[in-house]
Formats: sequence, structure tokens, C-alpha cells
Amino acid sequence: MTEYPQKLVRHRVMFDGTPVIIRPIRPEDSGMEQEFVRHLSEDSRYFRFMGSVRELAPKKLKFFTEIDYDRHMAFVATIMREDKELEIGVARYVATENPDSCEFAVTVNDAWQGSGVAGLLMISLEDAAREHGFKTMEGIVLASNHKMLKFARQLGFKSRRVPGEADTVHLELQL
Repeated sequence: MTEYPQKLVRHRVMFDGTPVIIRPIRPEDSGMEQEFVRHLSEDSRYFRFMGSVRELAPKKLKFFTEIDYDRHMAFVATIMREDKELEIGVARYVATENPDSCEFAVTVNDAWQGSGVAGLLMISLEDAAREHGFKTMEGIVLASNHKMLKFARQLGFKSRRVPGEADTVHLELQL
């Protein structure tokens, strides 16, 4: 596995002034990641996983936290609560078969939606994808996930309908 990319850790501030750390995920974040998923609303879990998921299976949790930073990237947004790091959002990309493209996903805890954290996560994710040399970023979004489709449009993603229940959002990454 590639060395942890410490240079990508960012200290930012959300709209309400709350300090947040945006950083690459680490293997030791598995417990925090599992708690994050458990505390999402049923709707948020459904929109993220496109199915009914209460918690991540061990194999999926390992995939999400023990990443090869050369092919994949995941950023977590964390705040400090009672001297403990709390994950409030996560964004990730995974390289696709097309060497110029990656697929992304972003999820924010329901209590923090609208705080600006999703935008902060996506800025870090897009910058990392650009630095890696990807030219495009795509995501699958359920047609009923109106908030995510609006957010993607605000970020400059173009949307196209896929027959059935999903849209594909697509962003050309300017180098």
C-alpha cells in the first residue's frame, strides 16, 4: 500500500464557523467509518448505497478504509466532539476501467447537510483526481435524490438520464 498522503490534510471552516479537518481516510478509521454509516438516516443510506444498508460488511469496510492511494482516494470530514474525532462526511473516487476517468461518491451526515462540508470534500476530491491525471469524474445518482442532483449541477457536473431509476453526473476536470 502507498504511504499516507499527509500533504492532503486540510483544516477548513464550515459556513457556521465550525472548524473541520478534511483528510484522506486511514485504515484505523474503520470504527469511525462504521459509526458514520450507522448514524446516517435511512434515506441517506439508501441514496448512498442504493439499497437498504444498516452497516458495512467487514469486506466492504476494509475496502472503504484500507485504500491504495494511487488508484483510489477517500477524504473524511471530521470535527472534534468531547475530545474525540467524529466523522461527519466522506467523499471518494475509484479509478474506472477508462484510465482517464474515476467514479465518485459523497455522503454527509444528515445533521451536517447544508453546512458546506460536502463542497469542501468535493474540492479536495477533485483536486486529488486532477493531480492523479484523471480527466473526468462521474457518479451515479438516483433520480429521486434531488438534493444530490442539484448539488452536482452547482459544482458544474452535467447530468444525463440512464434508463430506469438513475442519472449519471459527469464533470470534465480542468487541468
